[in-house]
Amino acid sequence: MNEKKYYAARLFTGTAWLNQQVVTVRDGQIIKITPAGNDEDVSARFEIMAPAFIDLQIYGAREKLFSVYPEAASLQALYEHCLEGGTSHFQPTVATNSYEVFYKSIDAVRDYRNNGGRGCIGLHIEGPWLSPVRKGAHIESFIHSPSVEQARNLLEYGKGVITMITLAPEVCSKEVQELVHSYGVKISGGHSNAAYEEALAAFDGLVHTTTHLYNAMSPLQHRAPGMVGAIFNHANVMASIIPDGYHVDFAAVRIAKTIMQERLFVITDAVTGTTSGPYPHQLAGDKYEAGGILSGSALSMAQAAKNLVTHTGSTVEEAFRMCSLYPARVMGMEQTMGKIETGYPVNIVCLNAQLEADTVLTEG
Repeated sequence: MNEKKYYAARLFTGTAWLNQQVVTVRDGQIIKITPAGNDEDVSARFEIMAPAFIDLQIYGAREKLFSVYPEAASLQALYEHCLEGGTSHFQPTVATNSYEVFYKSIDAVRDYRNNGGRGCIGLHIEGPWLSPVRKGAHIESFIHSPSVEQARNLLEYGKGVITMITLAPEVCSKEVQELVHSYGVKISGGHSNAAYEEALAAFDGLVHTTTHLYNAMSPLQHRAPGMVGAIFNHANVMASIIPDGYHVDFAAVRIAKTIMQERLFVITDAVTGTTSGPYPHQLAGDKYEAGGILSGSALSMAQAAKNLVTHTGSTVEEAFRMCSLYPARVMGMEQTMGKIETGYPVNIVCLNAQLEADTVLTEG
């Protein structure tokens, strides 16, 4: 029996704050949460403990862009990088590319998991079924509308590995979307030029979340509300957002949060420097560019949470939920992640008073 106790001066459970608590864990599970006694013997003490963060869109770390180095070692480097930023679980992402790269990425995720790799939810494929009008930094020569056969071949090869596909709903047939859904893969609308009505129809169908709100999608205009307007007006569709101050102005983050409330969640969209492959990301200050175009962030989830508090007026607890509970909800993992409760697996981020990540306690 492997039992440990951790003290938190302030514990955020995912729903409420508790002061001076001891979290007891055994064999990877939280078995109880109790008020701290005087001089209680604990394994470690922390200022703040909260549900560990979950990043559903990240492309690589430590000069190992996953699409360039589709290997288990790249995922191990990415996992270690995520832990440093307070993240226990991540969804490695490959942007629009060749099918060969997608297949190699699937092999790498499978190899990583089969050999004890931790924290990897599954593979997020962003593209190539996108609108060339809203391609952003994606390579247009790879972008196309898929046939049912193309989609089936990819999904069958990636069964159990692919967990999310970002696509433009207006360039993918209903048959393709139904096929993706049938494999248990989450469909995220993005890089889309859909009109307001097209987007609403997609959200009423099988597209239940969207990729990096505002970026690479038809904008909100007063006579053409576009995908942004449809996201704002729909009751249920969720959206990721990149709060680094470059992808989206912080005022626009605040506006979106005011409208969307619990439907808005954080991704880092973080890349890493590389000179190989079709996406030569180069660090430009504290963001990345490819060919002079903004191509990814240098953000961590802990920094994202701090940015929300510092620059958008968010409460600390809501910033934490946007980085943990709400991503878990998107993936249907709310019963095992995003909270610190008895019976939940141990996935806890420990931070100092300045909201800087100290360590992550995790068994998954």
